[in-house]
Amino acid sequence: MRLSEMRGDVVVLNIWATWCAPCREELPLLDRYYALQKRHGLRVYALTTESSVPLYKLKPLFETLSIQPTKKIKGLYDAIDGAVPSNYVIDRAGVLRYARAAAFRLNDLNRELVPLLKEPRPD
Repeated sequence: MRLSEMRGDVVVLNIWATWCAPCREELPLLDRYYALQKRHGLRVYALTTESSVPLYKLKPLFETLSIQPTKKIKGLYDAIDGAVPSNYVIDRAGVLRYARAAAFRLNDLNRELVPLLKEPRPD
């Protein structure tokens, strides 16, 4: 999937690791938030940094989540300074609006995403 195909939606790219305690707290929060906001044009993709974890071990986790697991992405999106979790938020026009190496809390999600979700979809 290309970013251009997501035009019109607000996209969160979440980069995490299984050994990361803040990631284990953030992932269920992102999943619940996505379930509530996807009808407003939110997309959330979770990308693990670990190539050493076989995909079959992650499959049970993602069977319980609504957000989409992602095997790999192309582009400039990577863990910021190698830190996990890292999050990127891309607005409806495809513009990067947020990039930070830190876990989202509910107030962060509301502060960063609600204004973007209220913006009209571009033509």
